[in-house]
Amino acid sequence: MDIVTRPRILVVGAGFAGVGCVRRLERKLSSDEADVTLVTPFSYQLYLPLLPQVASGVLTPQSIALSLRRSKKYRTRIIPGGAIGVDLRSKVCVIRTITDRIVNEPYDYIVLAPGSITRTFDIPGLTEHAFGMKTLAEAAYIRDHVITQLDLADASQDPAERASRLQFVVVGGGYAGTETAACLQRLTHNAVKRYPRLDPRLIKWHLIDIAPKLMPELGDKLGRSAQEVLRKRGIEISLGVSIAKAGPEEVTFTDGRVIPTRTLIWTAGVVASPLMATLGAETVRGRLAVTSSMNLPGHDGVFALGDAAAVPDEAKGEEGAVCPPTAQHAMRQGKVVADNVIATLRGQSMKPYVHKDLGLVVDLGGTDAVSKPLGVELRGLPAQAVARGYHWSALRTNVAKARVLTNWTLNALAGDDFVRTGFQSRRPARLKDFEYTDSYLTPEQVRAQVEGAGS
Repeated sequence: MDIVTRPRILVVGAGFAGVGCVRRLERKLSSDEADVTLVTPFSYQLYLPLLPQVASGVLTPQSIALSLRRSKKYRTRIIPGGAIGVDLRSKVCVIRTITDRIVNEPYDYIVLAPGSITRTFDIPGLTEHAFGMKTLAEAAYIRDHVITQLDLADASQDPAERASRLQFVVVGGGYAGTETAACLQRLTHNAVKRYPRLDPRLIKWHLIDIAPKLMPELGDKLGRSAQEVLRKRGIEISLGVSIAKAGPEEVTFTDGRVIPTRTLIWTAGVVASPLMATLGAETVRGRLAVTSSMNLPGHDGVFALGDAAAVPDEAKGEEGAVCPPTAQHAMRQGKVVADNVIATLRGQSMKPYVHKDLGLVVDLGGTDAVSKPLGVELRGLPAQAVARGYHWSALRTNVAKARVLTNWTLNALAGDDFVRTGFQSRRPARLKDFEYTDSYLTPEQVRAQVEGAGS
């Protein structure tokens, strides 16, 4: 009796790109046409743009973590773990499961959407003492940490310690850094009113970036508007400046200033997942070089998209232009990749990815925002309405939409209770503890793992 085997489609990553691809594959493929498997360490899709609002307590963590197991119709097999290597010749993906086992997962078609990790530099003390803002755990931890600094400053009898605990440094003048500084400054501004022993003037937020402009993609006028909003709130913005070294109780800027602080938040950009380097294929600044159809040249059935792939930006029409690593592109690329996988499976022609950017939204907390939908510059409440409207509509499930809308409403009416959970209060948890960047294999190690399992 012959055993019928269906083609195996393996999707790596449960971000905007990976989940968008899986959902479309489930809708458009019949159950007997292919088997779909998703590799992810967490069984949820994280809505990354709203992480700063989790850190500031406006949203609860579960409101932006969209469960992949909620739907009863969901037939995709989930492997809880992370892909640490891919052998293109053998068509095998090496996975480290959450139980720390290393397994080889064969595939016929693979979709690589592992996303990105925080970009760091060789700065003394950075990974040991900085916090990131890339995961749900980091956002929740930072909220606890910031409120803890207020509690410890209130309890301290040492003026120098009190002052250092009330200074906060955010590195990175992009969207993540700007929104993080804005949302957390608003948190401390409101919270300090409940601490009568603390002088509000001691609370100081620093936002620094090596670039000459804050969020240059917004343009000069909106960029200046954002800076004015932040400066009116008392946030000190330093451009053309970065970190020279970081310690447990102070940070040294490249202009020579030494800032006493217990809080360094690093949001200075992202780089593609180290998984892409394990393939031994051509990359562009770490992102896998693919065609406009998002397939890897010379390797049938291999696709890559999102932050980890250098997808040509056909809408710009400029030679060498690639799509920026944004949620907007990742969501739409996921659908096109799914269609191209199905087309390949059925022997049909693939289509290129073409999408014109719809604009930018930056939520600065409260009624402050700047937005540029379809090139129209907005500020204040209209910009806030556009920003929150866009994020709300982009949430994938009605349950998530209901939770987020409820959180926003409750926070606007009742404010924050400034409660810290105290989890991991006895353990440090910095940048190096969250993203597991030392887990990936080299191309040679991948090959040895695959060959060793086959012998």
